[in-house]
Amino acid sequence: MDIRHLRYFIAISEERSLSAASQRLGVAQPSLSQHVIRLEEELGVPLMERSPRGIVLTDEGQLLVRHAREICRNLDQCITEMREAGGAVRGQVTFGLPPSISMVMSVPLAETVRIDLPSVRLQAIEAMSGYIRTWLEDGTVEMAFLYHIDRKDQFRARHLLDEQLCFFAAPDNWPLDTKPGVPVRLADIAGLDLILPSPSHGLTRTIQRHATEHGIELNVVIEMDAMTQIKELVARGSGFAIFAPAAAHDFVARGELVKSPIIEPSIWRPVYLVSNPARPMSRACQAVEKITLTVARDLVRRGIWEGKLTPELEAFDG
Repeated sequence: MDIRHLRYFIAISEERSLSAASQRLGVAQPSLSQHVIRLEEELGVPLMERSPRGIVLTDEGQLLVRHAREICRNLDQCITEMREAGGAVRGQVTFGLPPSISMVMSVPLAETVRIDLPSVRLQAIEAMSGYIRTWLEDGTVEMAFLYHIDRKDQFRARHLLDEQLCFFAAPDNWPLDTKPGVPVRLADIAGLDLILPSPSHGLTRTIQRHATEHGIELNVVIEMDAMTQIKELVARGSGFAIFAPAAAHDFVARGELVKSPIIEPSIWRPVYLVSNPARPMSRACQAVEKITLTVARDLVRRGIWEGKLTPELEAFDG
């Protein structure tokens, strides 16, 4: 068995057809069949079966393709790092960002990487934290921001800052006697028409947990897993929202939304920069990580990303 056999088997598993894999690889179909037969003889187990819907992997075949992908990925990473050694930092870095952080972080991060690391291509992917967590595990993204780290997680995590959640409304639809900017109690806004993400969303779980702990029942009239649309609805006076300030930075800057921090209880959530220690970081990934820390600290100090820096990030010297 060699790396070529593994790459052939991966292609067959993805195409579900020997003829399609043959065209993709530029290898004759009879030759591919012989490669599979040799693999099965060497391993002593059947790897695939033919069905009316095409090729179906056996349990042993699924196990092999999972290991084959990991082996090929590690070999590719090794080759990339060997080529990079001693030369300019180059390559692609895939970064996962939740929508609220992406609002303030994605543009300055991309601009800084483009200037400081011209041979590095940054691929920023915006998605909900649940998807990002899965992508970190399977290698789809190399690093990411997350708001919550489970004890069962084996991620490498750096706690960067803490964000305080705020109450948001349209300027002409402010429902309280106090002015925007003055802290508001959660109980005072609980009965208002709130628009929040669905219960599976980390933000909503955090808010609901604090509300339950203090015996407060929220009046959620719309659930929507789309941050921009929630902000649009609130700006139109169709309800009110609870976000971290970074999530609505654009609407506040344009004067379309106003906010007040929430107290009794104050709701804070941590922000982590996360990677998977099971997957070695390339030089390009390490360089982007350093830039990320510098940009995040700068945004917080300038008040663009509202939050409290951790001592670790305060002390980071680049």
